[in-house]
Amino acid sequence: MTQKLSIVIVNYNVTQLLRKCLQSIHRYAEEIDYEIIVIDNKSTDSSWGELISEFSEVKFISSEKNEGFAIANNKAIDTANGEYLLILNPDTELEGFYLNQILNFADSKTNFGCLGVRMHDANGNFLPESKRSVPDTFNSFEKLFTNFKKKNSKSYYRNDVDEFEIAEIEVITGAFFLVKREVYQKVGGFDEKYFMYGEDIDLCYTLLKSGYQNYYYGKASILHHKGESTIKDKIYLERFYGAMQIFIDKYYRKSKPLQYSFLKAGLKLRHKIELIKLK
Repeated sequence: MTQKLSIVIVNYNVTQLLRKCLQSIHRYAEEIDYEIIVIDNKSTDSSWGELISEFSEVKFISSEKNEGFAIANNKAIDTANGEYLLILNPDTELEGFYLNQILNFADSKTNFGCLGVRMHDANGNFLPESKRSVPDTFNSFEKLFTNFKKKNSKSYYRNDVDEFEIAEIEVITGAFFLVKREVYQKVGGFDEKYFMYGEDIDLCYTLLKSGYQNYYYGKASILHHKGESTIKDKIYLERFYGAMQIFIDKYYRKSKPLQYSFLKAGLKLRHKIELIKLK
């Protein structure tokens, strides 16, 4: 039987945050026909197993190895039966009875691609990656090398869209990513070349290029314990800058060779700067 919503969560070593995330879904999704699928990406901390009896209605999947965020999501989504997928980070918490409202909004759109919500951290600070543009030469340069941001400019972070607004935008984040399952599968889902980072930007861009529209829904907020599951080390930097490289290889190498060489050099330089900072 098809349900309205399949909530898909990839877990890696964040048992306590995952518990809070699942509790928040229970609290706020009660009037929706939904299922939850949690895939553990070969956590080195086995304590997530305690949640299996605690949340008996959740479908838990255990990965044989950590193959990254994109592959894990695609595996879990293969077992999903919801009309919509909500790809959700384990370090997030829902904060209101708004899922029905969001699903009704999505249902009302003819070319619905994906939807993200307003995110804030534990101190209440708004997270600008909630609404973004597709990386291009100007906004990538701006993000890589300057902190120059006009308050209302349409830069990489869509400062022209108010944080509480509902608007059509290009890029949302994989921390809360609502998409129709049929559409996700039709465009090929997350590109598995990405291990972590960048796959959400890529999928948003793929949806836009396939004629769908992406939305930012600022009326709903989630708490995102940002970076608590991420250690900013050499491996993180390699994955992060590697993801950006995959993106520009895929979309700019042939179509915009000049921009491509400019961005490639910029990424290399920025990666080096960040490595030096670690020392």
